[in-house]
Amino acid sequence: MAGKTDELMTVPQILAELGGVSRRTFYRWRELGHGPAAFKLPNGELRVWRSDFSAWLRRLEAAA
Repeated sequence: MAGKTDELMTVPQILAELGGVSRRTFYRWRELGHGPAAFKLPNGELRVWRSDFSAWLRRLEAAA
């Protein structure tokens, strides 16, 4: 859950942090339920709290 100092990340920011993962791959992960927790804004754009993104990465690291 987001805290006071948390930030919202855009899909391009997430892709950049993942080092070149394509937009298509990211959305496929979401379809399969493997992506980070995200929500849609009223304009249809996705956002991910940085804390949720970090927790998702930690889960991937632990599973590796």
